[in-house]
Amino acid sequence: MTATDDSAQPEPELTDFPVADDAARPSARWSRAALLAVVFVCAACGLVYELALVSLGSFLIGNTATQASIVLAVMVFAMGIGSLAAKPLQSRPIVTFAAIELALALLGGLSVMALYAAFAYLALYTPALVVVAFVLGVLIGAEIPLLMVLLQRIRRQDAGSAVADMFAVDYIGALVGGLCFPFLLLPLFGQLEGALVVGLVNAAAGSFLVFGVFRHDLSGPARAVLGVAAVSVIAALIAGMVFADRFEVTARQAMFRDPIVAAERTPYQDIVITERTTPLGPDTRLYLNGDLQFSSIDEYRYHESLVHPAMAGTHQRVLVLGGGDGLALREVLRYPDASATLVELDPEMIRLGREDERLARLNEGSLDDPRSTVITADAFSWLRENSGVFDVIIVDMPDPDESSTAKLYSTEFYSLVGAHLADGGRAVIQAGSPYFAPKSFWCIGATAASAGLRTLPYHVDVPSFGDWGYFLAGDTEPQLALDLPAPLRFLDQAELTAASVFPADRPPLDMPPSTLMDPRILRYAQSEWAVY
Repeated sequence: MTATDDSAQPEPELTDFPVADDAARPSARWSRAALLAVVFVCAACGLVYELALVSLGSFLIGNTATQASIVLAVMVFAMGIGSLAAKPLQSRPIVTFAAIELALALLGGLSVMALYAAFAYLALYTPALVVVAFVLGVLIGAEIPLLMVLLQRIRRQDAGSAVADMFAVDYIGALVGGLCFPFLLLPLFGQLEGALVVGLVNAAAGSFLVFGVFRHDLSGPARAVLGVAAVSVIAALIAGMVFADRFEVTARQAMFRDPIVAAERTPYQDIVITERTTPLGPDTRLYLNGDLQFSSIDEYRYHESLVHPAMAGTHQRVLVLGGGDGLALREVLRYPDASATLVELDPEMIRLGREDERLARLNEGSLDDPRSTVITADAFSWLRENSGVFDVIIVDMPDPDESSTAKLYSTEFYSLVGAHLADGGRAVIQAGSPYFAPKSFWCIGATAASAGLRTLPYHVDVPSFGDWGYFLAGDTEPQLALDLPAPLRFLDQAELTAASVFPADRPPLDMPPSTLMDPRILRYAQSEWAVY
């Protein structure tokens, strides 16, 4: 008798409860195809839950590598626990699978919402992440043993072939889920609603298997209880979708002191603009992934200090890397003979800089100035692919406290910057706070020097940030000077001369450079800012 000889081998009876009408069951071939289809869907949903946790952590906390490591390690460990926990439950595979699948759909669908609430209201994100990842892992790990039991009961098959079929479909489902998450779910639904949609798909797949394929193998009371549970889970997920937008607005506002007047979650970052009235006038603030980028009360101090020392000298061709809000570009365009190319990763940031009345007022329409060329691209890739040279390069990037931004503070990146400088040209790099994050600050200087640039550090007081520093760099020894078309609100030669002096309690540090393969700047930035 062969393992696949259906005519010689009677179809085994598949019951969690006694069944009266054996002839009512679907055919073994159809049941097997349906079960493998459910395996495919469950695998796709499981991987999406995993990716959603990693993605959410990278937005809220930063450091994608750490978030991915926590989620993957905890979930893989928990999957092993789940597989072992499923062993004594194999005598009642249908009821057990139904309960596990509905629990997984509910928790997976609501996981992003729950973790966002933990971050916004309780400041307990990482402990909550570990708990959620562990429970999801246990439930995902328990699926396969139970599905294997059901597969072998549908049709007698040797264990090796059954395992091969099961895992082939499982891995293909994981591939589809992994591709759908960034290219379909995030663009169409976002993180909150995307997870809820996947939870609904997960619940529907589990319900189809139980009530479509194995409905005749359950007693009436079991069908009734599982039916009520399935309807309740689906209703809860639909309610989550209905209230997702309202929840997100409320939770996001809880994280900010001032009223939120604009917010966008893009594939690259979470953009929030707040505004409140102060004795000095309206205070408009821009946050990227929760990090303050500027306050309209004192942003001119930051941007004047960033731009104008680099513009002293030849400045007809200027490249601005980052600065999608248009404020650094505003300062560049104060020079009538200057033209500028701005390279910004996030097109939504450019749109807000142009269309949001608060940002457009602050940047004085610089993004639409005829002397400006605005390019949406990754700065690192753009520098590699283009060969133009510039008199001035302004590096106005977010702080290097995430993996995605750490590469923009590497030897390799500054080597590209140097290659695009004209002879005698100057670059300026925003480098964070020499007071609050001295290791990070001096590491940036060492990294630029390792790329062959001559550097000169300076720092100013920006009340919203505190003591904030920069590095002026070039192929020759740079000098702090000003060549202004008109007086500025904050910066003059006396202030700039004083900016080159560092106090005794924050002396220069001899730090190693940061590279793509060893992003030291990421570790320094995360450890130093964590205490503030």
